[in-house]
Amino acid sequence: MASDRLSNLAFTKLVVDDLDRMAAFYTTVFDLHQTGRLAFEKGAIGEPIEEIFLCPEPTDRYGQFVLFKFSNRPAPRDSEVILGFDTRDLDAVLERAVRCGGGLAAPIKEMPELGVRVAMLRDPEGHLCELVESRS
Repeated sequence: MASDRLSNLAFTKLVVDDLDRMAAFYTTVFDLHQTGRLAFEKGAIGEPIEEIFLCPEPTDRYGQFVLFKFSNRPAPRDSEVILGFDTRDLDAVLERAVRCGGGLAAPIKEMPELGVRVAMLRDPEGHLCELVESRS
């Protein structure tokens, strides 16, 4: 079915401080693949940037999820965005996240009325991730 939409959400960029550390975290915890890395002396807004593309498939060219660093700016504040991830095993993902330097921000919450279990974690730089396991 054709869409009359003029635009669609295509990707999310998370501003981070340590690109390599954060790429290792997200690829390990969420089974993503680093499929590209770019650096520009003058990025889209005229300052030096670097970014890493993370994708579910290793053959994807551009990332649905991009880690982004402003080279000449201080580390960003945390909680500027909440990343949402579906999982088939919430406990295993949380365990993996803690092993990789993340931490539990809120314990698992059973939500039987919605058929899900939900937890919040913080990545190594403090960004929030909401994890949802469907129980249907």
